Amino acid sequence: MRYKQLAEQYIADIQSGLLVAQVRMPSLRQFARLHQVSMTTTLNCYQHLESQGWIVAKPQSGYYVAKRSTLRLPDMAQFESQLASASDYSLDKGNTPDSQFAGPLGYSRFEVSEKLTRQLEQSFRRANRRLGERLNFYPTQQGDAMLRGVLSAHFANYSFHFTPEQLVITHGCMDAIRTAIDVCTRPGDAIAVSSPCFNGLLTLLREMSRNIVEIPSVASGIDLDQLAHHMQQGTVQAGLFCTTHMNPQGITMSPAQKQRLAEMASRYEIPVIEDDVYMELPHSSTVPLPAKYYDKSGYILWCGSVSKTLAPSYRLGWCLPGRYLKQYVSKHGAGCFGVSLPIQLSIADFIDSGQYARHLKTQRFDLLLHKRRYCDYLQQRLPETARISDPAGGLVLWIQIPGIDEEKLKSLLFESKLDVRLGECFTLREVYRDSLRINIGYALPEPDEPDNPAKCALDHLISVINRAMTDK
Repeated sequence: MRYKQLAEQYIADIQSGLLVAQVRMPSLRQFARLHQVSMTTTLNCYQHLESQGWIVAKPQSGYYVAKRSTLRLPDMAQFESQLASASDYSLDKGNTPDSQFAGPLGYSRFEVSEKLTRQLEQSFRRANRRLGERLNFYPTQQGDAMLRGVLSAHFANYSFHFTPEQLVITHGCMDAIRTAIDVCTRPGDAIAVSSPCFNGLLTLLREMSRNIVEIPSVASGIDLDQLAHHMQQGTVQAGLFCTTHMNPQGITMSPAQKQRLAEMASRYEIPVIEDDVYMELPHSSTVPLPAKYYDKSGYILWCGSVSKTLAPSYRLGWCLPGRYLKQYVSKHGAGCFGVSLPIQLSIADFIDSGQYARHLKTQRFDLLLHKRRYCDYLQQRLPETARISDPAGGLVLWIQIPGIDEEKLKSLLFESKLDVRLGECFTLREVYRDSLRINIGYALPEPDEPDNPAKCALDHLISVINRAMTDK
């Protein structure tokens, strides 16, 4: 294809040094005239270069040659996946001792601006005016038709199409996942997860008495050969995977992996629950499609929410349950009496007004800047052995410090009341003990700006890590 040929030319110029980092690319119109191609070809070329990390888009400015990463990436633990009892998972494993010490590095979240707060307040006021006499009625179990319609139209902008009737509104993504687990499995069943796996999912599986099979991560996603073996042998009754910007490593399954995952779910008739809460947070303008996009048989239950893109306090999410729609609505309705109607209508207004899309555009660019600043800051100050992830999206960094005294690190973090997540809380196995996860949703200050809570916490963490190395 012509756009790929042009992209390869620019990649070659960047690799040879003819185009250096921070140099501005031609505008879209200039590019089209320069190469005598259509705007569609131009857009495809730029989106391809951006998705591969060669260029970045800056709002109101244009495209620029990206700064190439020089990070040493964390090692990926490889092992033979086996059935494990979720009851073996310790609920306080690798976490800080008390939630009162929660700081900017622990939970995966971003700092809500005053501008976003005002915009959301305006949507709430407009939504409340629309309620009328509906204020005196309970919300429907499946969710308000207006919100489901708005979400359907919103995701269609990414070429991900579904009808409002296929969607169920939930109390956040974890509630969507909980109902999906309840629909697809029974206590004692085994569910396959990626390794390392978000500790909240491991806690949920423990609470629901489901067993676990950890599937090792690879650069393009997870070891699908091992997953296929367990599906074929009947070891697992379902899968539960974050497929885009996985928490905690930041890996995104390649389109080929997502397509194969959907095909495997169909072939073995085993449901796969897709946790896609980070889908809309790439560090670029290219939003990856979910595995659900490739699902032709309805075996993937796609779950998402606004918890990471707006704020977790709204507790508003959704599920596209595929062939399990009827059972899902029934199960979800039995556990609650619908999601708050004012919340549903407010979020629908915010999305429908176009403010959500504009907010996401700004947020993606901010997260890219945050990632670069965090990585540069850590790379300059951590021990030389440290390895830092370079995710293409999401809100977290995965840091590995080979040779560190894990017990000393854990002890110092607890003594310091520093809120981070240690690697051991993302697994049931004896791995990742030299690793930890931090949030990058809070901005670091510029060199001439005063210190802020994020920088203070990061300096504190760096000091603790260096002490754990020198005290060994």
